[in-house]
Amino acid sequence: MRKITILFAFILAASFFTSCKNGGDATTKINKENIDDATSRDLEIKKGTASISFDKSEYDFGTVNEGDIVETVFKVTNSGKTDLIITNAQATCGCTIPVWPKAPIKPGETGDIEVKFNTNGKPNRQQKSVTLTTNTESGREILTIKGMVTPKAIQ
Repeated sequence: MRKITILFAFILAASFFTSCKNGGDATTKINKENIDDATSRDLEIKKGTASISFDKSEYDFGTVNEGDIVETVFKVTNSGKTDLIITNAQATCGCTIPVWPKAPIKPGETGDIEVKFNTNGKPNRQQKSVTLTTNTESGREILTIKGMVTPKAIQ
């Protein structure tokens, strides 16, 4: 049994030492394109996350009649050092429609987020939110519209 163990250890050691000979120089196997991609990605990461600021995060549309469509524009500024990307804008209900910039917003530049609220069937006090999915540190930002909707007269 001992001879078999020694023979097995010898074969394992021999295969270990001979397997490295066929590999050649490891630097020849490196893909230069991958190194360039990793370098540019690392530089982008070192800049930090995008930062977002708004001209307002809440809009009070006051008192409107039921059936009116309320519109507002939120100005968004990229106050970070890397491109700001808004991947989604989700409203709390189908009566609120957000339109956001699909292209990245460069540092220092601004973009518009348009929000429309259809008051039809939404009488009385209303408050709706739009959640933005972004590449900021928090990953999401919330915008709010609110106001009073005067109900239609019952006929």
